[in-house]
Amino acid sequence: MLFLPELILLLGTLCLFLVSLGSPAIDTLRKLTVIIMALVMLASLACLNQKGSLFFDSYQVDFFSQLFKFLICTATLVVLIFSEDAPGIRSDVKAEYNVFLFTGVLGLMMLTSSVELLAILVSLELSSFALYIMVPMRSAESGGAMQMESGIKYLLFGVMSTGFMLFGMSYIFGLCGSTYLSDIAVQIEPLFYQPAAIIAIALMLAGFFYKLAIFPFHFWVPDVYQGAANETTAFIAAVPKIAAVAVMIRIVSLVSAEGQTVVNLLLICAIGSMFYGNLSALVQKDFKRMLGFSGISHAGFVLFGLLTLSSQGYATSLYYIIGYAAMNLACFLVVCTVAPSGKNLAIEDFTGLHQRSPLLAVILAIGLFALAGIPPFVGFTGKFMLLVSAFKQGHVLAVVLAAINTAIAIYYYLSVVRVAYCSDPEGATMQVAPGTLTTAVSLLLLLVIVAMGILPGAFLNLTSTAIGTIL
Repeated sequence: MLFLPELILLLGTLCLFLVSLGSPAIDTLRKLTVIIMALVMLASLACLNQKGSLFFDSYQVDFFSQLFKFLICTATLVVLIFSEDAPGIRSDVKAEYNVFLFTGVLGLMMLTSSVELLAILVSLELSSFALYIMVPMRSAESGGAMQMESGIKYLLFGVMSTGFMLFGMSYIFGLCGSTYLSDIAVQIEPLFYQPAAIIAIALMLAGFFYKLAIFPFHFWVPDVYQGAANETTAFIAAVPKIAAVAVMIRIVSLVSAEGQTVVNLLLICAIGSMFYGNLSALVQKDFKRMLGFSGISHAGFVLFGLLTLSSQGYATSLYYIIGYAAMNLACFLVVCTVAPSGKNLAIEDFTGLHQRSPLLAVILAIGLFALAGIPPFVGFTGKFMLLVSAFKQGHVLAVVLAAINTAIAIYYYLSVVRVAYCSDPEGATMQVAPGTLTTAVSLLLLLVIVAMGILPGAFLNLTSTAIGTIL
């Protein structure tokens, strides 16, 4: 039972691989992928309370890891549902695309349970290389040649960040004589006065800064978001970030109160991410690029919980990344539905959306309101709690700067809502009708966004319980 979700996903991936050897119908392939991921999600839910270790104690199964696996599977299932027939992917490689998608999900699930440095590295690379391959699989009709440039940039920046991370891991092993996080936690505490320990932690975090699109490892984001297919971008924008937060919590929890230099590093990266992301998003015309830059700024908010070095801060970061995933998926659901051919959407393409599809217009508006931090949605509640946590730790100036960034973000988020609701389409414009499953998923996302904002206590209790299992 300890490895049940991963085992089902591995068998499902092998099944898809065998299917890819033939010429499966697109509808059959879509149904098969949804069924497999639904089974993995249910297995993750059934194994939430499992405890134990595998592979010479390098793989820890606990409520923390199982909760993240459930979130990863749920977010992936949502993407599969609203992607429908994946129109942005080349028709001759759709089966292979799903094989790599499932391989990436498997790597992310393994990443959340890895408590040993080499296991973390292998899991991270398994998920990363799958994504590197998925990006160029976009069809030429929907993306031109952008997907090739995006794939190369994604690969090069990913390899660079992995190099930094591996170098930091080698320093950690040299200092502590072990690659197990439990041993490192004991050995590294008295070493935080040494520059080598600070450099090691900073370099090791680089790989996860890349996944979370944190300044200064953010350069890949706008081009990859724009160049990848809409469904691929939706996956990249939400799912890997959930796993990245899980591992960052494990690593940052190694830092004791003496590691103030690491806290200052996280603070600088958080502020840099917010200002760079928000100021760059102000001038964007492509909607996916705008969401990419806004994702950089939201990664900065996630760091506000981590730099508190407290269980409450970690729980709030986990709460916020869950909400961010829901908000982002709501926006990408609209993108994939409004652009049935898989083409990129400019902000002006949402003109008159309230007339073409009132439901999608509501989903887009609520998703953007939540991202902007407007009450009563999860974006406001999450940002408020993160800033309160940082304020209690004495980071007053950082909180003020974060509040300024929230005001900046409101402008470009609401400008999209204005286009969707306050502009009428010129001439006859095709109506947009989401499918039954897509409609159900959209309503579920809206429920999560609203419920997490109005009733944060229940969700915070869940995340606090998860954090309590590893501290």
